[in-house]
Amino acid sequence: MSHTSDCSLNAWMDREAFAEAMIPVIGRLYRENNVVISIHGRSLVNRSTMQILKAHRFARRISGDELLLEETAPLLNTLAQLELGSASIDIARLNQKFKAKGGGAALEDFLRTELTDIVGRGLRSERTSTDVVLYGFGRIGRLVARLLIEKAGGGHGLRLRAVVVRRGSDNDLAKRASLLRRDSVHGPFEGSIRVDEASNTITANGVRIQVIYSDDPASIDYTAYGIQDAVVVDNTGRWRDEQGLSQHLRSKGVARVLLTAPGKGSLKNIVHGINHASIEDSDRIITAASCTTNAIAPVLKAVNDRFGVVHGHVETVHSFTNDQNLIDNFHKGDRRGRSAALNMVLTETGAATAVAKALPELADKLTGSSIRVPTPDVSIAILNLTLTAGTTKQEVNTYLREMSLYSGMRRQIDYIESSEVVSTDFVGSRHAGIVDGLATLSTGKNLILYVWYDNEFGYSCQVVRILEEMAGVSRQSFPTTDVVEEAMSVLAAVGSA
Repeated sequence: MSHTSDCSLNAWMDREAFAEAMIPVIGRLYRENNVVISIHGRSLVNRSTMQILKAHRFARRISGDELLLEETAPLLNTLAQLELGSASIDIARLNQKFKAKGGGAALEDFLRTELTDIVGRGLRSERTSTDVVLYGFGRIGRLVARLLIEKAGGGHGLRLRAVVVRRGSDNDLAKRASLLRRDSVHGPFEGSIRVDEASNTITANGVRIQVIYSDDPASIDYTAYGIQDAVVVDNTGRWRDEQGLSQHLRSKGVARVLLTAPGKGSLKNIVHGINHASIEDSDRIITAASCTTNAIAPVLKAVNDRFGVVHGHVETVHSFTNDQNLIDNFHKGDRRGRSAALNMVLTETGAATAVAKALPELADKLTGSSIRVPTPDVSIAILNLTLTAGTTKQEVNTYLREMSLYSGMRRQIDYIESSEVVSTDFVGSRHAGIVDGLATLSTGKNLILYVWYDNEFGYSCQVVRILEEMAGVSRQSFPTTDVVEEAMSVLAAVGSA
């Protein structure tokens, strides 16, 4: 082995050692303090050594330089000594601010000043949590379950208590557990799962989930299972109006309802990152809109805020869903009776209309249609927009990239420039939508954007974010004022020039 190769390998092993040492510190902060550590919005909780190294590498997209573990490791170790209260802490941005504005202060002194609201607070009180019940355990239900189990931490925040299904067979419980354990698209469950037939429970990574068999949302006594003031997440789509969903509120132990589909009538359709602040304690039933609405609304808001949207057409190329037939057979919907595995199926989408519920300023400005295609997951939305102000491909791409990194919608909007990415590269994306910068077309006031989205997992992440808002368990983010605000100020100045 050459000297250069030997040095390269030694440097890599040193970085691995730093990352390995960070894992237990990140875990303790999460379990004992309910503190989530991230790098530019990418959580490091329950991540492997390699994933932590990749997150540090990702930082070069923001600052131009790879984030050094030699800097983040001591920062993280110092955080662990401060008895912090619940928070979400971005160590990349915190490190940036320390280097830019630390003023020669010692790291601990800087952190105590920067995190003064939570230093020394800890989690001295008893565990407080909000019970969650999943009514239905299909594609979205199981992915939301995975996310809630992943976020269980030390028992604070959202707590998955039960799932409600119709009994499908004598070995129904084992089959439900198997579907949670194995997923053809999203891979195996990260952890261990145990089944207790006697008590009808599934225990996943220590989270005990009661399986309740019922076909009547109004007659379940959840309090019999120790469940109180629960949020019921209806994943079935059987009821989409207030009258139908109100049945859940007649069951003992239920306080609120969240529908994982577009609601009808006057129900609030919430897209997290857009209008989640409109959720009020008095709202008993709200909806999380659709996967497509969640994918396109943040991008449309960003474009409309900057350039103005006169009108537009949204075309979604959408993976097939369980609503379609695998082989030709009767279906009450037009075209959906034809084989989903063999055909592109032209169908309707209500996403363009639904956007207006989250973004009233775009009411009557959008049309939409959809083509179902023979892929199991990940879809793409094509936004064909006429703008008030003209732009260029470079300008709009730079703007959307900055929005994905620095804006309040950075958990919803992601951005990528690669000539090699295809749909499967976005399986498991936690963003609502990912702008494909190389595909952007712009000629004056005409703009075409391509937005990828994991219509299952990305949407499920949005559902959980809404749950956190409903339960009032969203963590305070740190640093509260940092280079993010400065970057957005610069961006606004450039845009107005």
